[in-house]
Amino acid sequence: MKLETRTALVPGASRPIGRAIARRLAAEKVNLILPTYDWPESVLEMEEEFSEAGIAFLSLPVDLRSQTEVKKLAESVNDRFGALHILVNNIERGGMPVVHGSYDLPHNREQWDLELSTTLKAKWLLFHHFFPLMKKSGEGCVLNISSISGICGRSGAAAPFFNDAYAAANRAVSSFTETWAREAAPLIRVNELMLGLIQHRHGEKTRGWQNMSEGEKNAIREQCLLQRTGTPEEVADSAMFLIRDAHYMTGTVLRLDGGLSLGSQRVPPFPGGILNGA
Repeated sequence: MKLETRTALVPGASRPIGRAIARRLAAEKVNLILPTYDWPESVLEMEEEFSEAGIAFLSLPVDLRSQTEVKKLAESVNDRFGALHILVNNIERGGMPVVHGSYDLPHNREQWDLELSTTLKAKWLLFHHFFPLMKKSGEGCVLNISSISGICGRSGAAAPFFNDAYAAANRAVSSFTETWAREAAPLIRVNELMLGLIQHRHGEKTRGWQNMSEGEKNAIREQCLLQRTGTPEEVADSAMFLIRDAHYMTGTVLRLDGGLSLGSQRVPPFPGGILNGA
């Protein structure tokens, strides 16, 4: 898909993964709509970076869990740009067991609902209220960002990072991907990028990673076939492939986890067998 002068909505661009994707889209001369909610220092840093770089963007404070606010955002985008071609559904909130502890603790009273409403409901609201504008705009694509927690849940070496509600919500994202691909065809492609442990997101440079022992970190590296975590730039590379180059892909889930979800089942050598060749 030709990207120049197209318009993209990228939630979470104040944080490293969304920022990396937004930078790559900006390099292709895409108009950016960047809804923000929390992380005020990161939002200010993002706005300063993009302004100084001369990037065309619109930054608006929006609670994407609110149907009223998402509808208003869709109206604002329609009034300002008259089109939306790319929706990067990069919104989630996943409490890490290694940081937050059990759901039973008093400070986690609202954590379950927060994980579901942010990781799942907000994605649905964005697609639901922007799909009419995308249909009107012509060729386009939706990219759902999800997590391998939907496969492994709170188990294995990565268990300290994935809460139960967060994992359940991410498994449901794949249902959205398939349903929306059917609904949006043939002009709009809908694909999913399922992430493993990425730096700044369930990997290095998070509170969760800092609180783990070296043994726990090594166990994660050992389970990952590539023996490392990923980077936001690698996420952006894969996102750009799905947005710009994957012309014949829709309803597809692309897993970007370095083999973490496969690594617990290694391939043993062939056994000697019991036959003697006779």
